[in-house]
Amino acid sequence: MNIQAPAQAPAPITPDDPSYIAALARGLAVIRAFGAGREKLTLADIAKTTDLPRATVRRSLLTLQALGYVASDGKHFMLTPAVLSLGYAYLSATPLPRAIQPTLEAVSEKTNESSSCAILDGAEIVYVARAATRRIMSVGLATGSRLPAYCSSLGRVLLAALPEAEAHHLLNAMKREKLTPQTITDVDALMKVIAQVRADDYALVDEELEIGLRSIAVPVRNASGQTVAAMNIGVQAGRVSREGLIKDILPVLKAAAESVAPALI
Repeated sequence: MNIQAPAQAPAPITPDDPSYIAALARGLAVIRAFGAGREKLTLADIAKTTDLPRATVRRSLLTLQALGYVASDGKHFMLTPAVLSLGYAYLSATPLPRAIQPTLEAVSEKTNESSSCAILDGAEIVYVARAATRRIMSVGLATGSRLPAYCSSLGRVLLAALPEAEAHHLLNAMKREKLTPQTITDVDALMKVIAQVRADDYALVDEELEIGLRSIAVPVRNASGQTVAAMNIGVQAGRVSREGLIKDILPVLKAAAESVAPALI
């Protein structure tokens, strides 16, 4: 039997490539301008956020409005529920969220803690599945939420799965703010932390993302052993110690991640 080799994905293009559609990129930038605390924006707000000319933003908004993705009250613009179809297309076409959701729910039921699964998207992690038991952060998290990769347990696991040079390049390129007194922002120091994560096969972040939050994450690998995502549990720092996370939570997470591997290609 002849088995064809999988087709190679086309190489990414740059903005100066003739195949690059600048208008599409600008329209997506306008959509990304909206978010938590930015539900209603004026044309000027969006132009400032995207660093695009007002005329360009106006054309993008009018096009998105004609397509049903944006609505307006005459002064402000806001996204419509139609935008959800863009995210749903990814969720419905990707087996990871469907495969891992029952596992997250089982983990949360067993530990009585919130658990999440995320993938890496540039400088950020994106939550693709979540089972919440209680609110532990000041900012609510849900599917589609984003957090910085450099200071989150999920992000560090995903950075550790990359070749060292690629992880170093990403860290250098991303904005690294000191979100708490404990946040590590130096690239060399972060590379040492990520090397330790790679060796330990888990990441523990202690109040670097937010004061009062402690979290532990493990890689989620597919049937071929490739890291395709990360799974974590977050706890209130005053209630669960670092030792408690490693002793009681880490084994549950590792077992859960291993159990879902056969379902992932």
